[in-house]
Amino acid sequence: MVRSSCGGRCWRRAWAVVVIASRDCGACMDSKRDARDGSAWWLNSISLPRLHQVFVAPAMNRIWVGDLTAIATRSGWLYLAVLLDRYSRRVIGWAMSAKPDQHLALEALQMALVSRRPHQGLMHHTDQGATYTSVAYQQRLTEHGIAASMSRKGNCYDNAVAESFFSTLKNELVHERDYHTREDARAEIFEFIEVFYNRQRLHQTLGYVSPEQFETQNPVPLRGCLRNRG
Repeated sequence: MVRSSCGGRCWRRAWAVVVIASRDCGACMDSKRDARDGSAWWLNSISLPRLHQVFVAPAMNRIWVGDLTAIATRSGWLYLAVLLDRYSRRVIGWAMSAKPDQHLALEALQMALVSRRPHQGLMHHTDQGATYTSVAYQQRLTEHGIAASMSRKGNCYDNAVAESFFSTLKNELVHERDYHTREDARAEIFEFIEVFYNRQRLHQTLGYVSPEQFETQNPVPLRGCLRNRG
């Protein structure tokens, strides 16, 4: 395990070929799943989008962004759902599973709710995937006074912060690995998120400090501060 001077981590192995399956940006929801879980009704009731590519959050727990991706292993796909605080880019909720269903997304949301205990008025931004438009997920947001915002179809830039995290994860860890089992991948992704990314990895957009350091040093942002853009 070698860390570069710029704060990144170089994960090396003699050979590693990993095929990453990511959902196409703006992929349409499966119509059968919509009919089964009622997500189409919820989608019609959500203002899309509310975020409008506003890349600066004024403080912690004002904007959360979430997404889901897939990691290849020899035992099958491992799906990872995450929620990040847009203010500091910290991963505040995550979950992994062999199935990309609403339970995966709900587990990540529950972790974020327990760890951050947000006040009402928080904005929650994701794509229009069925995991996020499901009745159960939208009800959980409503119960906690969280406003739902969703990306426009075919527009990746509305959720650029979450996409950026997945790019970092894959470029600095996953692309250099050949996972035999989902548990192998799960263990390393856990370490990457909780030990390295949140606490050690330096971010240019945060002034070359880690997300944890940024939150500690800036519990209340300076007026007009734009250091966490993009």
